[in-house]
Order: sequence, then C-alpha cells, then structure tokens
Amino acid sequence: MPKTYHNLSLELDQDLAEQLQWLEPNYSSFHILRQSVDARRGKNPRLIYSVEIFGAEESPPPPPAPLERLKHWKEAPVLVVGTGPSGLFAALRLLERGIPCVIFEQGSEATERLKRINRFWRYGELDPRNNVGFGEGGAGLYSDGKLITRIKSPHIPYVMRRLVEFGAPEEILYLSNPHVGSDRIRRVIPKLRQRLLDLGGQIHFNTKVTELLLDSSPTPAQIKGLEVEDGRRFLSERVILACGHSSEDMFAHLHQMGVYMESKAFAVGLRVEHPQQLINQIQYRSLADHPKLGAANYKLAYHNKEDDRGIYSFCMCPGGYVLSSGTEPTGLVSNGMSNYNRGSAFANAAIVVSLQPNTSEGLFAGLRYRRELEARALSLITSQQGTKELPAQRLVDFLDKRSGPALKSSCPSGVLPARLDQLMGEDLSRQLQLGLEKFNRSMRGFITPEAQFHGVESRTSCPLRITRDPESLESLSHQGLFPCGEGAGYAGGITSAACDGIRIAEKIYSQVVSIRSRAL
Repeated sequence: MPKTYHNLSLELDQDLAEQLQWLEPNYSSFHILRQSVDARRGKNPRLIYSVEIFGAEESPPPPPAPLERLKHWKEAPVLVVGTGPSGLFAALRLLERGIPCVIFEQGSEATERLKRINRFWRYGELDPRNNVGFGEGGAGLYSDGKLITRIKSPHIPYVMRRLVEFGAPEEILYLSNPHVGSDRIRRVIPKLRQRLLDLGGQIHFNTKVTELLLDSSPTPAQIKGLEVEDGRRFLSERVILACGHSSEDMFAHLHQMGVYMESKAFAVGLRVEHPQQLINQIQYRSLADHPKLGAANYKLAYHNKEDDRGIYSFCMCPGGYVLSSGTEPTGLVSNGMSNYNRGSAFANAAIVVSLQPNTSEGLFAGLRYRRELEARALSLITSQQGTKELPAQRLVDFLDKRSGPALKSSCPSGVLPARLDQLMGEDLSRQLQLGLEKFNRSMRGFITPEAQFHGVESRTSCPLRITRDPESLESLSHQGLFPCGEGAGYAGGITSAACDGIRIAEKIYSQVVSIRSRAL
C-alpha cells in the first residue's frame, strides 16, 4: 500500500527526494499531492508538502476511467450560452457524456479577441463584443489564470487534469495557489475548443443570443430554445445560461420574461499596486530573493464589526499588470492579471468593500450603482482629455484626502492622477482606510508612498442571482433553464465556475438517465 505523508516541512535548500529517502529508503516513486509556502512571522519561509510514496513493487494508480456515455441521443442538443469557464466545461462534460450541445458566444475566438483588446489598450477603441469581459474564455482569460478556490467540489481534480491535458503546467495539480498565467491560458483555451469540436460540439462565435424562447402554457414556464440576433432560432428544452457577470442586456431580458432573480451582496473598491520587490520583502524577509519562492502573494481581510462590513483583498496578481477592463464605452473598470512567470516589477490586488443589496431600490439597484461608479471613473479621465487611461492616486494621498502626482504603473493603457477618495465617497473611503490600516499591521509597509490605487474595481461579482432549485438546478420559474457560473451568482472564479458548469452537465445527464430508466 502506498504511504501518505502530510505537512512535511523542508527548508528552501533541502531536496524533497532526498528527505523522502530517509523516510522510505526503498521507495520507487512519489507523487506530490500539495505544495505550499509557510512564511509566518518568527521563522524563515519553508516549503510544506503532502506526498504519496510508492514502494519498490508499487506504481501510481492509473488515470480515471472514461465517463459512461449515453447512446442513441434523439433529442435536441443542449444549448449553452457563453464560453467562459462555466460554459466551456459544461459543454465539455456534456459531450464526454454523449450529449450533443451547441454553444453561442457573442464575441470572437481568443486570438481575434486579443487583437481587439490590444487596440483598446493602445488606442482606446473599445469593442463591446471583444474586451476583457466578453469573448472566448470569458473574464478569466485576463485575470492571471488563477485557479485558487474556496469551494469543496469533487470536480476540482477533473478541471485541473483537463487543463493540464490542454497545456497548463502540471504543477497546478498540487500547488496551493495554482495559476496558469494569462499568456498560457490563451493557448489552453483553443485546445479546449478543438476538443469540443472533435467530440461533435458546435460553436457559434460572433453570435449574440437576443431572446430565450418559452412555452408559457405550463406552470412553471418551459424553455423551448433561443433566438440569435440574425433571427435564427435553435430549439431545445434545455438551455445552460453561462452569460457572465457583466451581461446586463441579458439580465434585463430575463427580467422582462419573468425569470425569477434576486439581489445579492457584492463588493466594490479600488485596485492597489506595489513594487513586487517590496511585497517579497514584507512576506519573505531575508529570503525575499530566493529562487524557490518567486513572486510573493498575499490575502488580506478585515471585518468591521461596528458597521458589519467586510474589507478584503481579491484577485491578487503577483508580478502582474493592472488592466483597463470596461465592457461599455460609458465607464471604466480596473482588473488585474499576470503571466505565468509573474515577471512584472509590480504586484496588484483589488481592495474591496462588501455591499448588501438595497431591496427597496429594486432588483437592479446594484447594477445601477456599479454603472454610475464606472461612469464617474471615466469622467475623471475625460475631464483631462484622456480616453483609455485609468484614474490613479497614491495610497498616502488617498488616506490624506489630497491631490498628488500619479506613480509609474504597470497598466498598458496608462494612468492619470485623480481624487479616488472623492470618487468612492465618504463611506467607502472610510471603510477602505480602516482596512488599509488593519492590513498595514499584519503586513508592515503595506501603506507606503510607493503604492498606488487604480479605479474602479466594480466587477468582483454579480449583484444578481438567477435563482435555481437546489435539487434540479433549474430556474425556479422556468423549467429547462439552467443558470450557471458567475453571471448566475453561483461561482466566483475560474475553478468554481468550471465546477458549476460540470455540476449542471452532470445534473442533465442524471435526469436523462432517470427518464430513460423509467421508460423501460
């Protein structure tokens, strides 16, 4: 029987294979289950491993067996709206189960999408269909390829294995903070797409879904397909809606047709950027330049009990870049990404404040607030004759509520100085200040003249939930409609969105199996 060792603690210059030789002198091979860095104060950083060790006549277990497939599918294909992580992995799982599907994406393939994004960063020409939020790969294509998740799902290993199969680094299978990198995930997505096509899937790029079709005679209403912008109709009693957290036109359409939705909590804030070397020194101290450690990250959170508000870091990008990430020409949005080698001289992260829904202002109050905040951010730039830059303010100037020059930034669109403390308003600025002061106690030096805020971080999650039945995973009001991923309010990152897509696909598979068994 193989043996498993947890919490093996090694100094940075110790060799794992050599240490395992002391534990199991006759082992034949080993498999790393998890690797993390322990950089707690009071001692030098160390590497922590969980390892499975195989004896002299043992070998690692074979890969998982292929999934059982349905045969003789005679119904209409499942329709999937959106090619973000949830839509892509829902389609992949369906096809591997023998269930045909047709996928719709309003934007272009990843390569063409990148060209349009680069034109926006360079010239300020925004394509509403191809930007950091929309297009093949979804918003996750430009957020570092971070695979960190807080969910506990049996589908996580499947997601990681498939990503490795399509070209992601194998280390994502065991690192505690796995990431693919924005440069590499752009090469992963086309291979995933080719797998979908090889399995018989159909993909319609540059095809915006404008209407969901339904049979309103039963109660609840029954989905019967969808219509795209050129008038074509695709019929099916199963539609997976994975439209992403920025698809406001789809949310409006769902509301108009009576799909049950509800407001939910979300968060807004600003994106802070530090020199990466400073973060390395804060986290790793005297070993900041050790080659085994690389670019340091952080995760910060503070709960203001007096106001019952959470202030926390989100989407931390070591060795990364701050991005101008709007999806409409009427506003500016900040985001962050980093490439696989995390080689930028800067580290960035969103610092956001939680907001509870104001139900008295209606279902779309959160979306309206988000849109207004982004519009005010744009006005800070246009008032200075800018077009594509992000508004920026040094951290010390934000805290002192004063104007000042902008620092050099990693943002490919550039930055212009602005009073972000005034943009955020008195309440949010006070919450951010409380959070920063708390963070500076745990990471001494976090508040520094070398740090800079960028505005605004407003797309951390969707202010809406397209509520679904916990058992069938279908809309509470419309049978056959499967809300999925971040846009539906059921995920918060690449991995959780992919797992949610798989969960939906498995539910559809089990429903069909159950129907067929009852018919026998």
